[in-house]
Amino acid sequence: MKLPRRNFLHLAAGAAALPAVARIAWAQAYPTRPVHLIAPFAPGGGSDIFARLIGQWLSERLRQQFVIDNRPGGGANIGTEAVARASSDGYTLLMAGGYNAINATLYDKLNFNFIRDVAPVAGIVLYPNVMLVNPSVPAKTVPQFIAHARANAGRLTMASSGIGSPGHVAGELFKMMTGVNMVHVPYRGSGPALTDLLGGQVQVSFPSMASSIEYVRAGKLRAMAVATATRSEALPDVPTVGEFVPGYEASGWYGIGAPRATPVDIVDKLNKEVNAALDDPKMKARLADLGGVPLPGSPAEFGKLIADETEKWAKVIKFAGIKLQ
Repeated sequence: MKLPRRNFLHLAAGAAALPAVARIAWAQAYPTRPVHLIAPFAPGGGSDIFARLIGQWLSERLRQQFVIDNRPGGGANIGTEAVARASSDGYTLLMAGGYNAINATLYDKLNFNFIRDVAPVAGIVLYPNVMLVNPSVPAKTVPQFIAHARANAGRLTMASSGIGSPGHVAGELFKMMTGVNMVHVPYRGSGPALTDLLGGQVQVSFPSMASSIEYVRAGKLRAMAVATATRSEALPDVPTVGEFVPGYEASGWYGIGAPRATPVDIVDKLNKEVNAALDDPKMKARLADLGGVPLPGSPAEFGKLIADETEKWAKVIKFAGIKLQ
């Protein structure tokens, strides 16, 4: 049977629209089964804490369980590679963080390219590193500390949670911008590093505020400055490093990533829900209690942050000659 031209065109247009309609319907139904949010570190750390916060919100909002899947090892590379190689269906997500931007240069050979293989979905939180000293250090301000470090070149020790960790590169950025010479002492995690800082075995460290703020509040460690561009509401009387070292900024961040070919409709749906969480007063209060600031925005804005951070830390790693041992 020969169809009239008008009927044929209507049928052709309808057929062409089917894939788009099916895609939209699929995204509207998503998720229909549990979603795995991979945190590439052991339970208890920052990636795990923030993954559980946002995972609980998403579980309640989307009425499907978001399972926090801890995949530690390789400085976050094992968990990140698992996401980079996962199916692009929205059911495997990554708790991305500043470690991914650092690792892009720190590791000579990776089986994935973070910017190419992991699509940015949504930023969650920006949190400051904080410049801490043991109370025995005579300096009370950043300028006094710089003068003290220059007068004791090569004798002050700087603790971090490991080679190439966010706290390490934050300290190396400080050294690069001030010209001071301090000896880096890497530890196996922030806990041991803070223990020795408390004990006076090392003099200074640049850990995350979330891991160290209670020691500051208790007066056991002195916060010289926060490393964000603006002062932190959690420590409003503590200045920024940038007030004395113009241009210095070293903030950690967390957000959600997905395999690169994840449908745009699913990415947008997740982005919308994460932004709704960051606008919720209870979530804001919880993030603030941890020293964090909400990081709302589009997937493109989160992607720009990742690209900028990758470029920034590449310069510091190369300048300092940081190598994995």
